[in-house]
Amino acid sequence: MLGVILCGGQSSRMGSDKGLLKLEANTWAQTAIDKMSALNIPVKISVNSQQYPDYAASFPATDLITDDATLQLKGPLLGVLSSHLKFPAEDLFILACDMPLMETSLLHALSKYYQQEPSFNAYIFTNEKELEPLCGIYKAAGLTIILEMLVSNRLSKHSMKFMLDHLNTRVVAASDEQKKFFRNFNAHAELNGL
Repeated sequence: MLGVILCGGQSSRMGSDKGLLKLEANTWAQTAIDKMSALNIPVKISVNSQQYPDYAASFPATDLITDDATLQLKGPLLGVLSSHLKFPAEDLFILACDMPLMETSLLHALSKYYQQEPSFNAYIFTNEKELEPLCGIYKAAGLTIILEMLVSNRLSKHSMKFMLDHLNTRVVAASDEQKKFFRNFNAHAELNGL
């Protein structure tokens, strides 16, 4: 399994690249890498082509996955499928960089379901009955199905949640105590108290 930190968004509401924002001494990207690395898996960073120079200045180029220009996609699904094209045999553990409150214990818990119940194509938490697709495990076989749907123009929506409608997904309900860990931050006004 390969960890992938999604940093490739436009960060338009934040006004600056979210993955390069600092939380204490580390960037949000590095914070996510450290949490994912606790699972003892290799970790890569998904970026768009405009971000590449800034990330290459802070991270090894071998750890960066640039969005695949051949995919007619936007949003997180572009980063996920670009990572799948680069590492087609790897199952991907996806984590968005703008969830800086995420706890390693939740990543371990999801990984346990992946190991103990291998018949699923995706492993996702729900928060108030809403899917949390930006912290999830996606098997290579499932991503191959989605890529084939995209290529054959059968993927009518390009959202992560729509993708999950087409995969055999193991859903895990987050406890009340865990719900805060899924909070994502999109604007500077939301950063108070971080």
